[in-house]
Amino acid sequence: MTSATTRPPARARSILPSPTQPAPANAPAEPDECDLFQRVVERAGRRWSGAILFAAVAGARRFVEYRRAVRGISDRVLTQRLRELEQQGLMAREVVPTMPVQILYTPTPAGADLIKALGPLAEWGGKHREVLEAPE
Repeated sequence: MTSATTRPPARARSILPSPTQPAPANAPAEPDECDLFQRVVERAGRRWSGAILFAAVAGARRFVEYRRAVRGISDRVLTQRLRELEQQGLMAREVVPTMPVQILYTPTPAGADLIKALGPLAEWGGKHREVLEAPE
């Protein structure tokens, strides 16, 4: 592989303005940053995905534990979301060869980091519950 095709990993940086140095009012958003933000929101914002990840971080590991923690989700949708989260690299699936076989789902480091990143969003929801309960 030549050095022309090898790039160092992109340095992670915040796409939001710093509280101490807000962005100028007329500063345009960078298209790459908007695209990245949108992909993150779509990944975490898919119906039930965030709740499943929160349940995982809270200790759920087996299917039945996720079903209890995420009220209102059907078995079919829970199965779909767990598979999607696994394919996306946010959840790890482990088959334990016991009788009967146990299947455990745990957050990957990326999944746990995503939940940490969404923590302030959950705090905002707790603080502004009336906004969330207003009719759409």
